[in-house]
Amino acid sequence: MERSTVVISDAHLGAAPPANEAALLDFLSTVPDRCRDLLINGDLFDFWFEYGTVVISRYFKVLRALSEIVESGVRIRMLGGNHDSWGGRFLEDEIGIELLQGPVRTEVGGRRAYVAHGDGLGGGDWGYRALKAVIRGRPARAVFGQIHPDWSARLIRLVSRTESRHDRPDDPGSHARAEHLGAHARELIATDPDLDLVIFGHCHQPELSEPAPGRFYLNAGDWLHHCTWALVTPTDIQLNQWNPR
Repeated sequence: MERSTVVISDAHLGAAPPANEAALLDFLSTVPDRCRDLLINGDLFDFWFEYGTVVISRYFKVLRALSEIVESGVRIRMLGGNHDSWGGRFLEDEIGIELLQGPVRTEVGGRRAYVAHGDGLGGGDWGYRALKAVIRGRPARAVFGQIHPDWSARLIRLVSRTESRHDRPDDPGSHARAEHLGAHARELIATDPDLDLVIFGHCHQPELSEPAPGRFYLNAGDWLHHCTWALVTPTDIQLNQWNPR
């Protein structure tokens, strides 16, 4: 258990169906009994921004759950996704989450892992990469921080397409992203003998494969449609599904 890691990604809280959000909270309550390390690989929130004196109220329950997990002795690491890359001191100091900048090489479940959310990886997509660099920069944060939180929430809801995908678990775009990320993972494993494991999220398609003997690609899936999570240990990797109430 000391070297076990639970991995989740793409819950998109704030836009996910209420039953799925409730399922995630139920699952999080079991994490201290499963591991001492929780890895959240991006897009836990459909939108996250840290204001100086304001916390987004609709995330109170999950923030409380995460704080209780940390207090139980579980380490929580979180990579920002394309929806929640603006994490900061509140998540670190008040909740106790370690914020990672991906891609990152780190240990996951006793294995040498390459971890990234998955947006903008691989070749091409230069327009998005340029936009990503601008959006995650300090000037963009400073400008956005001047917008009233209620107005910013409305703006993000207009821009985000998450809610429109509730009834599209077989979205062709999602499958295309899954194929692209799978190919990139296989390339990383083929060219870097030091890697035991590659972990991506982003595409909302759970996957566990073994591109080379004893070396794995893992995508923990999402909590919009699949409610999937992974458990990584030095001897085993499991991809599991949690059933909503």
